[in-house]
Amino acid sequence: SKKASKKKLLPEFSELIGEDPHFKAVLYKAQKAAQSNYPVLIEGESGTGKEILARTIHKTSSRSLKKFVDINCAAIPDQLIDSELFGYEKGAFTGAAPGGRHGLFVEAHKGTLFFDEIADASLQTQAKLLRVLNEGYFKRIGSAKNIEVDVRIIAATNKELPRLIEEKRFRQDLIYRLNTISIHLPPLRDRPGDILLLANFFLKRHSKRQDRALQLA
Repeated sequence: SKKASKKKLLPEFSELIGEDPHFKAVLYKAQKAAQSNYPVLIEGESGTGKEILARTIHKTSSRSLKKFVDINCAAIPDQLIDSELFGYEKGAFTGAAPGGRHGLFVEAHKGTLFFDEIADASLQTQAKLLRVLNEGYFKRIGSAKNIEVDVRIIAATNKELPRLIEEKRFRQDLIYRLNTISIHLPPLRDRPGDILLLANFFLKRHSKRQDRALQLA
């Protein structure tokens, strides 16, 4: 029936394994989110599959033929964030690459830019990100020219953002821009029925590599 066909997950979601109704509802929401260009915020503990879900949203979106560019906000020092995100002109500073650099926003043009661990971005970085999201353009280091980009933003965090906002460690106005669509991935302990399913999946994958037939007793 037409109603049943609406509730069908695309094959790209096959890496996200689970039959738990809450987990399935999250995947349907993600599949629907993929059809829009709105920013998505994925929340969930470490190991719940946030990056896999972000990549799947990209793969099932109209941007799938363009790049999925990921940036780990916890791994980039403040002084490098400008050149990483926005790039620079040649000779912009000592140690700059001779030909200049595009930056990740340009690399992700018409595609998806994934901010992993967004809660670890400094307040300075948050301010710069907010400006680009509000204005739709930025300047490279060493340039006066505005560069316009068309990028879909997906952000992920394993931290409680409301608490960080209270502690003045995260900008509330940035949250409004990032969580137009909010997706919460439940941990495995909240979906115990999926444990055996996942265990068998990984065992099967391991069996193939070992060329042996293994199964859980």
